[in-house]
Amino acid sequence: MVEKADILDEQAISRAITRIAHEIIERNKGIDECILVGIKTRGAFIAKRLAEKIEKIEGRPIMEGELDITLYRDDLSVKTKNQEPLVQQVDIKHSILDKKVILVDDVLYTGRTVRAAMDAVMDLGRPSQIQLAVLIDRGHRELPIRADFVGKNIPTSSDERIVVQMIESDQVDRVAIHE
Repeated sequence: MVEKADILDEQAISRAITRIAHEIIERNKGIDECILVGIKTRGAFIAKRLAEKIEKIEGRPIMEGELDITLYRDDLSVKTKNQEPLVQQVDIKHSILDKKVILVDDVLYTGRTVRAAMDAVMDLGRPSQIQLAVLIDRGHRELPIRADFVGKNIPTSSDERIVVQMIESDQVDRVAIHE
């Protein structure tokens, strides 16, 4: 795949995360009973940044956690030498019972990752509500899922790929379209 266009740079990503943080606070009338849950890997990085912004705005921390949805994928692929699925740690230290769980991911595409994340959340307990925050919504949904908070809508063709790079794993913050 070849890079077609640069979509977001470091400043644009930071602005989008700041805007999403304000929208989360406004929609939920504060952060009481809210838990940010980042979908590993880049969704977890975005959730951590959202939590930092929200704490600066509200003056107190929001509950947060991370979720690995590997075993919940309907298109599970084997990732280890012994033909077992690769399972990462789930790190949610708070009860989600009757809480507003805000799932955070980097790109919303078909909706299958979000469906898997909702299944994983429901296995942990019954939240009062599940919301979705994404940095990029590229369309092409296969399931009736939509984001409540979107950093940027980027219409794409099904032949294109959105590549999100985060400083925590890629040493740079940027979003690009590849074809």
